[in-house]
Amino acid sequence: MIGQSDPMVVSGLRPLAHPPVDLLREASLFLDFDGTLVDLRETPDAVRVEHRLSQLMHRLNDRLTGRIAVVSGRPASQVRQLFDIDLVVVGSHGMEFIAKGGTARTPDRPAALAGIRASMENLAARHSGVLVEEKPFGVALHFRRCPDAEADCVGLASTLAATHDLHLQPGKMMIEVRAGGGDKGTAIRTLMREPDMACRRPVFMGDDLTDEPGFVAAEELGGAGILVGEQRETAARYRLDDVEATLAWLEAASAEAG
Repeated sequence: MIGQSDPMVVSGLRPLAHPPVDLLREASLFLDFDGTLVDLRETPDAVRVEHRLSQLMHRLNDRLTGRIAVVSGRPASQVRQLFDIDLVVVGSHGMEFIAKGGTARTPDRPAALAGIRASMENLAARHSGVLVEEKPFGVALHFRRCPDAEADCVGLASTLAATHDLHLQPGKMMIEVRAGGGDKGTAIRTLMREPDMACRRPVFMGDDLTDEPGFVAAEELGGAGILVGEQRETAARYRLDDVEATLAWLEAASAEAG
């Protein structure tokens, strides 16, 4: 008889183990940002990199001899400015690359995004709390402060994406219309071809549905994904409860990394 105290078995979900502390040994590390390294906020610009995280990133960079990258849905330049370290940063869900030293590689911005932003702003004007965020290769609607607007936001974004043949990107309390042709999985595959990271095991940590392609890529390349947050259907092999658990694990794992 299945006991009520075993929710993972009752739900039918595959239980995910806590990642071993030596997982970063001979690994290349890829990190999502929001919801993984920092807690989610009501608005993207409310996030700050505190001293603890800054010191941790320096330590990981040293221990892994530079085999570390942040892979985010944010604009790459925005993420780069948050850290006081010369990191490889991938932004816009795999569309932008900033190498060490600051060299950037970006595609062309879809012309349709200007009209898409106008349509989203019209919707936001009717729903107090809905935020429109313009990104280099997409426009997002955030409804964290107005959850009742979710159906309207998703409906409009779905229509706009289909009309302009762009990619519809769901996320936590947000929906984005963006350029296609890349995701966090393709970003990890690209970076794993770089001399500094090749022939290592990729480890990717993320919390959102946008991170699933990264988990798939990490597994297929001989590494592993680590889900941050509540148990759900995922391609990740391991799980940590939240941002605090993630930082604590990275601090412990950094001692074993190399």
